[in-house]
Amino acid sequence: MTPHASDSALYRTLLESTRAIPWKIDWATATFSYIGPQIEDLLGWAPTSWRTVQDWAERMHPDDRERVVNFCITQSQCGVDHEADYRALTARGDYVWIRDVVHVVRDLQGGVVALVGFMFDITERKQNEEKLLQLQQELEDLSFRDGLTGVANRRKFDAVLAREWQDARRNARPLSLLMFDVDFFKRYNDQYGHVEGDECLRRVARALERAAHRPQDCLARYGGEEFVLLLPGSDAPAARAVAQRCMQEISGAGIAHAGSPLGEQLTVSVGIGTIIPGAHDEPMPFLDEVDRRLYRAKHGGRNRIEDAALA
Repeated sequence: MTPHASDSALYRTLLESTRAIPWKIDWATATFSYIGPQIEDLLGWAPTSWRTVQDWAERMHPDDRERVVNFCITQSQCGVDHEADYRALTARGDYVWIRDVVHVVRDLQGGVVALVGFMFDITERKQNEEKLLQLQQELEDLSFRDGLTGVANRRKFDAVLAREWQDARRNARPLSLLMFDVDFFKRYNDQYGHVEGDECLRRVARALERAAHRPQDCLARYGGEEFVLLLPGSDAPAARAVAQRCMQEISGAGIAHAGSPLGEQLTVSVGIGTIIPGAHDEPMPFLDEVDRRLYRAKHGGRNRIEDAALA
């Protein structure tokens, strides 16, 4: 064996002993001139079945194909080394995450002669990344949830209000807000204890959730025994109808309140506001006005709705 042949054999042995899968594509003919035998262990396709770049493209997940193929062709035409992640089809019919690391070989004039590179199995890494993203999403969801009732918390409400306010202003559409306060809740705690008081708030939240059934509506615990319900796209009559439905749901829940001067069952007071935000309107004055209406509902006898027109 000549020294050159010996070197080639050594290089091939080194390449084929790694977990990475080496390959080479002739640019002019778009054919594989070489692909490592490890490809069969990973994907189940024999090296001899990798003839053209079409075989490579067809063994790619349909959702990845156009993006990856266009990216690799563009980068290669420009003579730029690059990497691409995609899902490769196995002979068994499932998919494996691959990272292709590509080096562009050019002649003395700068023309592309060949592409050489390595395929790496990154399935485990992708799975770990997906688990991490899922965990991050779960943590974010928890950070926006009220720990007691499970509905959105004040932080989430503030974020949704800011977003919906801008959308209502941009599209000149109404935005309604309902504020609820559990009537005589201090007396409830004194009568039944704080453990039952917590359960009471959970039952109120569930009743309000049943009444606010649109996906775009945002129910949140505003603090203590107060809840808010944001109704994007709802005008004043629709908001009042929702408020009445909320009161009916709470009444239907049959939460006993022996300490209430209003009767034997728990009730709520409601303040309502509706606005189409103008260029100079801001959320805080609107919130303050709805809060004042809630105050009037409480001091006007409780178990009632206050929705007088905005001044």
